[in-house]
Amino acid sequence: MNYERLKTFIVVAEKNSFSEAAKILYVTQPTITSQIKSLEEELNTKLFERTTKKVALTQSAKILLKYAREIVQMNDAARKEITDMERTTYGDLGMGCSLTIGEYILPEFLKQFKEMYPLIQIQVNIANSQAIISSIKDQLIDVGLIETPIEDEQICLEPFLEDELVLIAAPDYFPEVDNYLTIEQVKNAPLIFREEGSGTRSVVNHYMEKAGLTKNDLQIVMELGSTEAIKAAVESGLGVSFISKNAIKKEQKLGLLKAYSISEIKLKRSFYIAHRKKHVLKSTTELFLDTLRGIVRKKEEAKIQMLSKDN
Repeated sequence: MNYERLKTFIVVAEKNSFSEAAKILYVTQPTITSQIKSLEEELNTKLFERTTKKVALTQSAKILLKYAREIVQMNDAARKEITDMERTTYGDLGMGCSLTIGEYILPEFLKQFKEMYPLIQIQVNIANSQAIISSIKDQLIDVGLIETPIEDEQICLEPFLEDELVLIAAPDYFPEVDNYLTIEQVKNAPLIFREEGSGTRSVVNHYMEKAGLTKNDLQIVMELGSTEAIKAAVESGLGVSFISKNAIKKEQKLGLLKAYSISEIKLKRSFYIAHRKKHVLKSTTELFLDTLRGIVRKKEEAKIQMLSKDN
């Protein structure tokens, strides 16, 4: 059976739509129809019941889908193993990153990776965590780096880095406070939040709920779609916000923002590698992920050594 026809069949079966499959695979709908028809003729069976709005899998299609996934996966695995054997260090790398990771964490890793593998062309799509997961499921990208543990039966998550959220304010916003704020002070402060669907927003909502606070208990005055917009609003004294510690290093050095911890809770979270389950990643993608894991591991080891020296 033709590899490309099987890949087309899998996308149509998963999306229940010829038109959606055409968009994802960047081909015309007649091309999709032709490939499915050829597959049906080859197998001498009908694979889809077509209506005006969607398509439904026949019993034959349900049987084929199980084996088609295995065939495509084995084909991809064979190609990858051959590429690995030839030790090819050129190619392309496409990924999605949620905003905090893409803007403040990834550049350092990409710099080291590019120095090691200068021939690999890198393309990064920055969006919120939900959008990244959708792109992975639609096979627009192979892998994503996201900020929230989204549960999806099609997605495999692997934590790779720990992060801490802090509450930020203009330097003179809490003149009587040193490093810690209470939950009561958070309740009474005008809050500037990231949009729903962002990793930061999901983590803050989780910890606020654990502290017994609902959305109605908080004084949310503004929702903004980027970390830079939030920092600018907070610097202007429009309110306070929760943000990754990694995102304000420059502003803290310049004295533009001050960071506070919350005395009753520790806003810790993990950053995650996300990809489709039972999906063979491209060699360039796996090479980047192995490099990423190695850099993080060295950073953690250096941190442990520093703490042991201090003690």
